[in-house]
Amino acid sequence: MSQNNNNKSLAFFGKSNYIWMLVGAALIIAGMLLMSGGKSADPDIFNPSEVYGFRRITLAPIVIIAGFIVEIYAIFKKS
Repeated sequence: MSQNNNNKSLAFFGKSNYIWMLVGAALIIAGMLLMSGGKSADPDIFNPSEVYGFRRITLAPIVIIAGFIVEIYAIFKKS
């Protein structure tokens, strides 16, 4: 009879991989929250500084891309 090796786990990722995945997901969510907003109280008035500000046009996409890079790192990191 062969003995099963129960000490080996069949998980694809280790604990550190999941931690990095959570960090990446948090960055992506933070970037989406940074990009949200810009609604005017009056729909007839358009304020370009609210819609095209630094936070929505530059900072939010950088944070989202950083989140995707962290996710790629988490997937390829050896556990």
